[in-house]
Amino acid sequence: MEGEPTRVMIGVNESTIKGYPHASISSRGAFEWTLHKIVRSNTSGFKLLFLHVQVPDEDGFDDMDSVYASPEDFKTMNLRDRTRGLHLLEYFVNRCHDIGVACEAWIKKGDPKEVICYEVQRVLPDFLVVGSRGLGPFQRVFVGTVSEFCAKHAECPVITIKRRADETPQDPVDD
Repeated sequence: MEGEPTRVMIGVNESTIKGYPHASISSRGAFEWTLHKIVRSNTSGFKLLFLHVQVPDEDGFDDMDSVYASPEDFKTMNLRDRTRGLHLLEYFVNRCHDIGVACEAWIKKGDPKEVICYEVQRVLPDFLVVGSRGLGPFQRVFVGTVSEFCAKHAECPVITIKRRADETPQDPVDD
């Protein structure tokens, strides 16, 4: 449709580096790449759609013993997770508003690769941008890769942005 902004979905996640409650290196890289290489100065021609998928821990607790959990523990955890997710999205939404790019942001729970592909079907973006840690074949076997899955299964074009070599943390699995 002429006059409609190009809708770009960007999958974003929190950093896995301990003590670093911010957007992951790959998420920031994908966002910055989208701004500099796609949006450029045409801020009114795009709408960025930020999706953060929170992965529930196997037992619902991060590092806490779940044997004696009370209903209050679950309420506290859900509130904490939601707050962390909102804080993450706030970074991207604030940046978009600062430069005048329209955006939307939301949080879902589940397996990131499955949820991102489902949301692509539901929201119908023009394309999807995801960050990639740039793991080698050995590391990918153990940790998997959301970007590869999305490139194969998302029902729209997918652009994968590799993390720059100078941004790689001590443990390359971290992000």
